[in-house]
Amino acid sequence: MTEEEMIEKRRYRPNPGEELRVFAYGSLMWRPDFPFIDIQPATLYGYHRAFCITSTHYRGSEAHPGLVLGLDRGGQCLGRLYRVSSLDAEKAADYLHRREMVTGVYIPRLVNVRIADGQDLTALTFIADRTHPQYAGKLSVEEAVEKIRDAVGIAGPNIDYLRNTVQHLDEMGISDCALHRILRMIDGDKAAK
Repeated sequence: MTEEEMIEKRRYRPNPGEELRVFAYGSLMWRPDFPFIDIQPATLYGYHRAFCITSTHYRGSEAHPGLVLGLDRGGQCLGRLYRVSSLDAEKAADYLHRREMVTGVYIPRLVNVRIADGQDLTALTFIADRTHPQYAGKLSVEEAVEKIRDAVGIAGPNIDYLRNTVQHLDEMGISDCALHRILRMIDGDKAAK
């Protein structure tokens, strides 16, 4: 199977007439670019947010690959849950497929997430495909700094992606995680120059 065939095979199609929920953990938290009814914090168990995807498109190039976030196995992830109306669900799912499935490094998956009142809801999210060549695996903070520091893709500098994600984690009350350490190290390096 070619990568293009795999990408198309992974296309998520919402059930006609049903709302769509989307769990965001990276750039979708701060730039969803699809219509939604509401947004609230949610926790996904069994996966964690990690710079585990090599980017040669949005935040890096073939010459200088950057890193973007993926959901990798283990732990938990606090993110944002978007609720999309049934009228916009198909259009939103198509948009998300075009945006997230540039390559086959993500697997669209329905997962259970927990909202603040303890209710479990089903949402679409994008899990890292550990078998894909762009899967970078578990990188040290120092390795992530090296890849992110100077990488630039069609969506801009990799550092902007990191900075925006950290800002939104701060707004959600999530501080002093690996992403914060990576940003402090890059900012410290730039200040020292």
